[in-house]
Amino acid sequence: MRGKYYTIIFWIWTTFTSLLLFIFLFFLSVNYNLGGLFGEIPSFKELENPKNEQATEVFSADGILMGKYYRENRTPVSYEEISPYLINALVATEDIRFEEHAGIDLTALLRVVSTFGGSGGGSTLTQQLAKNLFKMRAKESEGTLYSVPVLRTLIVKTKEWLTSVRIERSYTKKEILEMYMNTVEFGHNAFGIYTASKTFFSKHPTQLNVQESAVLVGLLKAPSMYNPISNPKKSKERRNTVIEQMERYKFITSAQSEFFKKTPIEIRRGKEDHETGIAPYFRSELQKWLVQWGKDNKRDPYKEGLRIHTTIDSRMQRHAEDAMQEHMKEKQRAFINYWKMYNRNPWVDDNGYEVKDFIEKESYKSDRYKKMIEQYGNDKDRIKREMNTPYKMRVYTLEGEKDTTMTPMDSIRYYKHFLQAGFMAMEPQTGHIRAWVGGVDFKHFKYDHVKLGKRQPGSTFKPIVYAAALDYGYTACSQLQDKMVTIGNWTPKNSSGGWSGAMMNLRQGVATSTNSIVVQLINNIGAKATIKFAKELGFTSPLQDNLAICLGTEDASIFEMTGIYAVFANRGKRITPNFVARIEDKEGNTIADFYPQAKQVVSEELAYQMNYMLMGSLSEPGGTSLSVNSYGTPGDPLTKGNEIGAKTGTTQLNADAWFMGYTRNLAAGAWVGGDTKHTRFLDIGNGQGAVLALPLWGKFFTRIYADPELRQRYPKGSFEKPEDMEVELDCRKMAQKRRDDLKNDDDDE
Repeated sequence: MRGKYYTIIFWIWTTFTSLLLFIFLFFLSVNYNLGGLFGEIPSFKELENPKNEQATEVFSADGILMGKYYRENRTPVSYEEISPYLINALVATEDIRFEEHAGIDLTALLRVVSTFGGSGGGSTLTQQLAKNLFKMRAKESEGTLYSVPVLRTLIVKTKEWLTSVRIERSYTKKEILEMYMNTVEFGHNAFGIYTASKTFFSKHPTQLNVQESAVLVGLLKAPSMYNPISNPKKSKERRNTVIEQMERYKFITSAQSEFFKKTPIEIRRGKEDHETGIAPYFRSELQKWLVQWGKDNKRDPYKEGLRIHTTIDSRMQRHAEDAMQEHMKEKQRAFINYWKMYNRNPWVDDNGYEVKDFIEKESYKSDRYKKMIEQYGNDKDRIKREMNTPYKMRVYTLEGEKDTTMTPMDSIRYYKHFLQAGFMAMEPQTGHIRAWVGGVDFKHFKYDHVKLGKRQPGSTFKPIVYAAALDYGYTACSQLQDKMVTIGNWTPKNSSGGWSGAMMNLRQGVATSTNSIVVQLINNIGAKATIKFAKELGFTSPLQDNLAICLGTEDASIFEMTGIYAVFANRGKRITPNFVARIEDKEGNTIADFYPQAKQVVSEELAYQMNYMLMGSLSEPGGTSLSVNSYGTPGDPLTKGNEIGAKTGTTQLNADAWFMGYTRNLAAGAWVGGDTKHTRFLDIGNGQGAVLALPLWGKFFTRIYADPELRQRYPKGSFEKPEDMEVELDCRKMAQKRRDDLKNDDDDE
């Protein structure tokens, strides 16, 4: 009998010892990935520097966070920046023995095993952190044995246990909690507590109260199921469960628990996305630039937590956006009323008749139509039915967004009634772009009209020809006759439809935007010389070897045109417009600086002559920019004590309206027009640059000079005249000198 018990005890101990040995060897094999069977486990080096995707942040020149780029929207915070209510809610709900265990909670583990998983999970916060940080279920962590279903789970759990123990040895409890709160997912593309706090409550994590903390901790169990925005009822139930856990473990009293559970969930959405915040059009273009920079420099801006310091000034940007909104609301209402008067749609051909099948052709370009082509192929009848089926949608209006029901075709028709616009401002001396507004509303009109959009610049191209003529030997006082000019079979007309026959100096010619004068100039100096000169100034778009380019027939962007006008303000030095000052890594170390490169492309004397000539647009009789004098504040017009060079532009059939203007320290350009060249006013009185585009520029500069801080930074003043200036710019003196010379010649005879 004794021998029998001895045998049983022997086998029990043998089995137990063998099991312990097996567990030990199994853990050892997993730890060292024996034969590649188990997959890699995080090394001590990786534990010291855990990699985690972190959003790249974009800052304005004055330090304002403008937006982020990310795959996972994440911004880390320190332990001290996390509300203690949140820490208490987390520990009470997820890991009450967090302060006691060393990474594995054996009590919770035995409870799970004894109930076959019926009493919930046994993972500690440290284990969850290990899963968040190292993703040991990912393909790159797989070993040969991962193909065995049950064994795969055991291997993964073993890796998490081992990694948890290592984390506990490497970090303090506070550091573990900090890392956990910065890595966990809360849904709604919110990764980490900072982003979650901003997304759901528009708060910093330090400001979270008990109820809000309970909502966020409740999300951890199932972010979609307990989302307070999409599932408020379930979210409240889960929140109250968390509050009860806090009561159970004495973090709050019973009375507090009852009070908190009765309070409603108050969501204050602060979702951070690419459609909100300042300068969304600029950030969209910056993103493209940043992706290319990342490729060139082997960096990933979507996960490295870079800090992009741009040249945009948040105050100037707001002034530009406000000016855009004010101006475009006025012009859009005028545009709607204009076509109501005709009782017609605003898309017209060269003869003023409505373009046939315009909306149908435009629908082919829409994202919805392209998706239907992918889905239904050549089933045109099905696509047509879908495009004419009413849907609930949210549309843009001048008074804000509006919920409505309309078909996709009606939606396209609706949006084609809107005018579009673009505006950019930059410093001529640095090339720094300070304001960039690519359209009227980024959410509904995403196409950028600053850099991406290119349209005919019309008469705003003429100063390039005039500058080339000065380089050729003309002066501001050189005279030409306003007369009919025929070159081959081309006889360009003035905007008035005829010719005055009067003699004009070049200043008067550019000020009044007289076509016959600029045509004679380009005919004399040649199209090739003009194109070469335009490229030197910074015109990057293609230019045909054609005399008609003098009237602005070739497409250009506000980006390049503003840069060209800035050359005149910068004493003939060309600086490519730039929008990034420097890039830092997530620790704040500078990894790239971007310094402006200046090149003297025209002489200081020529640049000053151009300033003098373009100032005539605001002062010469018939100057196309005379209305600039009406902008500013009472008693302080923009032109008081301030020299301004400017030029309007209006293209054929009023399809595009432009205005370019600059002072000695700030240059800006504006464009207004339809989505296509068919959407326009019929008459030049309403469609010209002086009416459609100039006011946007005027409203912006009025705001700049009304802002004490910005006015101090960009004070009014005069263009700096070169000390050795030899060319006489007073055309009256020049005319008198010519008369005197002629008289002296007559006397000599």
